[in-house]
Amino acid sequence: MFDMRRREFITLLGGAAVAWPLAAGAQQGERMRRIGVLNPFGETDQAAQANITAFRQALQKLAWTEGRNVRSDYRWGGADAGRIRAQAIELVSLNPDVILASTSLALQALQQETRSIPIVVVQITDPVGSGFVESLARPGGNITGFTVAEFSMFGKLLEALKDVTPLVTRVGVVLNPDQAPQLGMWRAIEGAAPALKVQLMPAGVRDVAGVERAIDLFAREPNAGVIVLPSPLTEGNRKLVIALAARHRLPAAYAFRHFVTDGGLMSYGVDLADQYRQAASYVDRILRGEKPAELPVQQPTKFELAINLKTAKALGIDVPPTLLARADEVIE
Repeated sequence: MFDMRRREFITLLGGAAVAWPLAAGAQQGERMRRIGVLNPFGETDQAAQANITAFRQALQKLAWTEGRNVRSDYRWGGADAGRIRAQAIELVSLNPDVILASTSLALQALQQETRSIPIVVVQITDPVGSGFVESLARPGGNITGFTVAEFSMFGKLLEALKDVTPLVTRVGVVLNPDQAPQLGMWRAIEGAAPALKVQLMPAGVRDVAGVERAIDLFAREPNAGVIVLPSPLTEGNRKLVIALAARHRLPAAYAFRHFVTDGGLMSYGVDLADQYRQAASYVDRILRGEKPAELPVQQPTKFELAINLKTAKALGIDVPPTLLARADEVIE
């Protein structure tokens, strides 16, 4: 009897010895991973926060739980180039497993600090032309991600503005000449203008005062409208931009829907929250061992038209019913 119990005890002890390394291994498999997030906008920016929330929720669905197996470090640039650069330096010093970068401004700051930490970028227009990746199909370095548009989309933005306000014959374009992708956007608008019988008025801006001067100048022209090209400057100050357009009664078109939800007339572009959700899938794949060099840069396949009817009425614009039927979102 004693010998049998002794054998049972030894067998049980041996089983525990095997089980213990397995349990320890499982715990090691759940080691904490680190994600850096560099956003060039202000931390109080509701649209930027909504996009980050979409990213975090998507990560959660992919089994990355904050505080359990992942830690995220967020840095906000407040649309200030110097601050964005400083935040990039700080993030890289933390040596995260992967970084999410929003816009080319944030990506450029990060690229100056690291060529090894994997980076997933969103809200970028021309990563090949800007020199960030070798090609869309095979990025080739430490960067991959998701573009917000092909340049041709901005020609369609002009077309949509003309559809909403057929009487517009002059369109001012707010752009930053220091950002190479903005020149590509401008060329697409320029190419679409003759068929729409629209005269363009480009205005290069580098600060808030420049934006104010440009819109004031456009307002002096008869039958004028305005297109505001996306940049950290115009994004970070969008409430001011929208207010200036309203004050001067200028029909204005934007590339992102949150301008419309904040009171802008119309937008034509991608669903940014969905792009951040897609970015989470790339972050997940990188954390599980895939290389950014082998993950193709994805281009959008769907663009959304949003119209603010309240703003249209305030401007005295009667939006054609056919256009309202085409719109993906109508705010009343």
